[in-house]
Order: sequence, then structure tokens, then C-alpha cells
Amino acid sequence: ITSHDRPWRPDAETGKEVWRADFREMFETVGQTFGFVCSPLVDGGFVYVQTSGGLVKLNCETGEIAWRSLKEAGGMMGGAFSSPMLATLAGTRQLVIQTRAKLCGVNPDSGEELWSVAIPSFRDMNILTPTIIGDQIFTSSYGGGALMYEITKTDAGWQTREVWKNQTEAYMSSPVVVDGKIYLHLRNRRFSCLDPASGESLWRTTPYRDWE
Repeated sequence: ITSHDRPWRPDAETGKEVWRADFREMFETVGQTFGFVCSPLVDGGFVYVQTSGGLVKLNCETGEIAWRSLKEAGGMMGGAFSSPMLATLAGTRQLVIQTRAKLCGVNPDSGEELWSVAIPSFRDMNILTPTIIGDQIFTSSYGGGALMYEITKTDAGWQTREVWKNQTEAYMSSPVVVDGKIYLHLRNRRFSCLDPASGESLWRTTPYRDWE
């Protein structure tokens, strides 16, 4: 959870529930197979969640829906896995979202989609939360590969450029950047370190053992 500007504090002294939002009831959607998966993002008195086939912004104090954006069919799993991120790309503060089908930037005030690019994956299982590196975004899809995109804005509008792509398949946990290198957990039970400039694999471990 990330908090900026005006942190919201529930009734921590009594544990009293302040409000509740039932997304299935509000949007008449089915329950997600894996339940509520994304981590909520709190910013400026609002909470952003990706659930029930869309991105939703709620008022922290009242639970009132400010807007719903990026609506898409729920697919096999009934909702998205990835968590929303806040970033400043090409000088513009925005939400970075990976839905079941695409990676996109969203205006946090209006919910307007600023730009998007398709991220194909096995059965629309885009699981990772995008990794922001300057004006570039790294992601890796389940059954797809690893991708680095550069986001720019010109007089003609927003542009996305594929910087590189390889066959690295990350699995479940989101990558981290340490000392300018990307570290990620792979689908084939390995860990890997990638060069963010080229996508080159700097090292990869041997498989660790299966769960018993």
C-alpha cells in the first residue's frame, strides 16, 4: 500500500468498520477464481483496486466510487492479478496498470486511458505488477516473454516503443530492481538477473526443488 498527500486513518481504536464495498453486487460480476488478488493502492484520499473486470477508484472516507475504468471481460479467472502502480512517465503522473490483456497508463483524476499496448499471455494470466525504471516499464507474462517498453509523449500524443523482448517467463512474484539490475523468479523454478538496457540474462540459477 502506498500513501501520499493525505493519509486516511480508519477507526483503529475501536476496530469499527467504516464502510464496505461489494464489487460483485455493484457491478453484477462473478467472483474471481482466486479471490481479490491485487494489492490496493492508496493515494490522496482515494484507493485504487483492480477487480471485477476493471480498475476502480474509491473515496477512502466514504467508499463511494469515483470512477471505473479499463472494463474488460473477466475471462477464465474472473478478474486481473496485477496491482496498480503510480509513476511519472514522460513528465506526467499516472497510474500504470497491467490488465488481463494489456499494459496501460491511466489518468488518476479522470480514469482516462492515456496509452496502452497489448501483452499476450497464456489464458490472459498477466500476473506481475509492472516494474518502473525511469520512463521505461518492464514486465513479463505467463506463457509469453519478457518485455521492456519506453513511454514518450510528443505533439502527436502518447507513444510506446518496444525496447527489447526475450523469452524469459517470470512467475507469480513481481521483479525487483537492485543496483540497476532486474531480478525475477522464473516459471521454470529458477531465479534470473537481467540487464535492463539489453534484456541479456546475466545469470540464471539451476532449478530449485519442487514442493513436497
